[in-house]
Amino acid sequence: MRLLVPRAGRRGHFNEVGLMKSWTPSGAMAAPVEITSINVQRGDVIQIGGQPCRVADLFQLPRGAKRLLFESGELLTIHPRTRLVAVRVLRRW
Repeated sequence: MRLLVPRAGRRGHFNEVGLMKSWTPSGAMAAPVEITSINVQRGDVIQIGGQPCRVADLFQLPRGAKRLLFESGELLTIHPRTRLVAVRVLRRW
């Protein structure tokens, strides 16, 4: 009999072959959304240069622009005409 033990720091469960399946939070769905400076939110994940960056904080600037602070510490300024695609976790209660 083989006992399957997950590695530390990983969440999920094993299938019948012994491979770990990815874990998704219950009740939450991720969906791609088009964002601008008007509708960007904390928690949005924007892919910049192939690197996913999660928005940690927002700062309002003149003329409708916003400065985004990412969890990694980088800053990005977007204007009202800037259009980006982000992944937003949709929670249904």
